[in-house]
Amino acid sequence: MEAIERFFKVKEHGSNFRTEIMAGLTTFFTMAYIIVVNPGILSGAPGLEDKFAALTVATCLGATVGSLLMAFLANYPFALASGMGLNSFFAINICLIMGYSWQQAFAATFISGILFIVISVTGLRSKIINAIPPILKKALSVGIGGFIAFIGLSNAGIVAFQSWGPELSLNSMGALLALLGIALMVFLLIRKVKGAILIGVLGIAVLASIIQATGLADTGVVFPSGYDFAAIASIGQIAFKMDFAGLLNIQGGAAAVFSSLFIVLISLTMVDLFDTVGTLVGCAVQADMLDKDGNLPRANRALLADAIATSAGACFGTSTVTTYIESASGVAEGGRTGLTSTVTGLLFLLSIFFAPVLGFIPSAATAPALIIVGLLMMRNLSEIDWGDFESSVPAFFTIFPMFFMYSIAEGIGFGAIAYVLVKLMKGKVKEVAPTMWVVVALFLVRYTVKALGY
Repeated sequence: MEAIERFFKVKEHGSNFRTEIMAGLTTFFTMAYIIVVNPGILSGAPGLEDKFAALTVATCLGATVGSLLMAFLANYPFALASGMGLNSFFAINICLIMGYSWQQAFAATFISGILFIVISVTGLRSKIINAIPPILKKALSVGIGGFIAFIGLSNAGIVAFQSWGPELSLNSMGALLALLGIALMVFLLIRKVKGAILIGVLGIAVLASIIQATGLADTGVVFPSGYDFAAIASIGQIAFKMDFAGLLNIQGGAAAVFSSLFIVLISLTMVDLFDTVGTLVGCAVQADMLDKDGNLPRANRALLADAIATSAGACFGTSTVTTYIESASGVAEGGRTGLTSTVTGLLFLLSIFFAPVLGFIPSAATAPALIIVGLLMMRNLSEIDWGDFESSVPAFFTIFPMFFMYSIAEGIGFGAIAYVLVKLMKGKVKEVAPTMWVVVALFLVRYTVKALGY
């Protein structure tokens, strides 16, 4: 225990072993859905339809390695796994629409990871984090809070999407259980009960299981039916199957290859880069981890962990591994060091053997955790001067795109562009850091590519 304390400096960060372990458990159960969801999405790519078991093992390994890298390189309580959105981009855009094989797509993912590593080692990524002005950092925390709360409402079925848009829906047992979960967590938080969010998740999971087992209603629980340990060996079907030669040998000539590959790499790079930056800043603001200058200590190490995890994940056979916003649930439970992410990572490793059991945790149980964490992250709303357009305009265009466009990266993009434009209008160009111009330029390139229909 003394060695663990010396390495992670748990007491120095104002935490203790019990809190860190509870935080790691909370983060894991909040994001465990990825173990089932990610293989389901990736198996939609041509050639991966019959490799669900292999993709499940790869997903768990990617999350394990990524979370442990974050723990041991940066000592932060942030967990990693295959990113939602990026997995859809992999299966639909890269493989189905653009025609790359899954082996070539994993090669592209690996290359994007190497690019992340280069950018991290040179310090560009940490410069981007530190160049983000205080107003955008506060807005990022609020935006991410609203974003994950919206995800929670959607996952719970409380918000249902119709052809005309989202609407309130309370006609399912899952939605009612989620509301009960929210009330339970609020009660426990008001009573200052340690592990309030984790207790709420497990409590609703048990209740949902009882309701479904007795035949009263379908609550989304998937009861385990055993596990085929031979499935672990199935990872050999996809691990280290990257096709670099094929990636550069697409029909249409050198120009077509460069154009197509450029679109793939810039999309993977931009989304992962700014999703990670946004998640790190948002969670760090919530945990009061920024220094007196508003910068994130050890930012380079955190970003390097994320970058290495992306390339490692591609080797295992999964899409881009990135820092998860669900880490905010562990932070809300008091997690402050890499011991939290170590616990989460080890649980993902164990999940390789017990993946079916995780069906015991339905969305109705995890969704309330996301909603409550979103509530906790709204505290920075009061620190934004909404009466001053110089603050309110960049903050608004950072916050609302996140949950209306379902993307942290778009929030950063719109917010950065709005910030620079307002400074130009105010005649305060000198206040814009050089790195911010680079960020704006990157997003303008990305939006131009989108405008051209790619």
